[in-house]
Amino acid sequence: MADTALVLGAGGVTGTAWETGILHGLAKAGVDLSTADLIVGSSAGAIVGAQLASGLVAVGELYERQLAGPGSEQEPVARLGPVTVLRYARAVMSSRTPEEYGRRLGTLARESRTGATAAGRREMIVSRLPTSVWPDRHLLVTAVDASTGALHTFDRTATVPLADAVTASCAVPAVWPVVVAGGGSWIDGGVHSPANAHLAAGYERVVVIAPTAGGSRVIASPRAQAAELEAAGARVEVITPDAGARKAIGRNSLDPARRAPAARAGLAQSVAHTEAVAAVWNG
Repeated sequence: MADTALVLGAGGVTGTAWETGILHGLAKAGVDLSTADLIVGSSAGAIVGAQLASGLVAVGELYERQLAGPGSEQEPVARLGPVTVLRYARAVMSSRTPEEYGRRLGTLARESRTGATAAGRREMIVSRLPTSVWPDRHLLVTAVDASTGALHTFDRTATVPLADAVTASCAVPAVWPVVVAGGGSWIDGGVHSPANAHLAAGYERVVVIAPTAGGSRVIASPRAQAAELEAAGARVEVITPDAGARKAIGRNSLDPARRAPAARAGLAQSVAHTEAVAAVWNG
C-alpha cells in the first residue's frame, strides 16, 4: 500500500472555510496534513486541495484569508432555492446509482439559468488559487460528467488546466454554470459523493475532512467510504462538522457572510481531533 492520503470533501463556501480552519488548527498542533502523498479534492475540497498542493501559501495564511469576510471579493450570495432542492430530492428518489443521479443533475444543470457567466465563475475560482499551474504533487480534482453522470478525476497529466478542473469540481448544478473543458461538460464533484474518499484506496493512512457528513440512498457518506477503506486495511480518521461548526455554517453553505464564522469553528473543532489524526498520520 502507498502511504498517506488527505481527502477534502464538498461543502460550498463555508466548507472551504471550515476545512481551512481544521487544517490550520492541526498544523499549529504539529500535524501538517499538507505533506500527504495524495490529496483528493471535491468542490470546496478542490479549492483547498489545490491551495495546499501548490506549496506556495502556508495554511495559516489561507486561514487568515478566510477571516477577511465577504467584502474582500465581490462575491454574490448564492443558494439552492426550494424548487431546486425539490428537484434534487426527486433526482435522488428516482435514481438507483450515483451515475444515474449525476445524469439527472447534469440535465438540471444544463437546463438552468444561473446568475453567473462561465467566464465570470472561472475568474472567481482563479482568484482563490495561488497558481493556475498544476502542482507536481499528486492532486486529484473530481468532477462529474454532466452527460453520463460518471465520476472523473483530473490531475497533472490532464490536458485540462488546473483552473478549469477546479471550476468544474465546484459547478453546483443549477447554481453555477456547467463547465465545458477537455472535450466534456462537467458538474460538481460532490454530486457523486460528499468526499469521494474511495479514491484513497490503496493508501495506508487516510484523513478525511468532510464538511458534508451525510449520504443518501444512492450517495455514499464519508464514513461509509471510510469503513470500506478500513476494511481493506487502511487506518482512517474522519472529521465532519460538530454542533458548533454546524451552527456557524448555518443553513446556506454558499453564503460568503458565513465564511469567517465557519473558519473559526473549524479552528476550534480541530483541538478535539488532534490526537486521533496524529495517531493515524504519524503511524
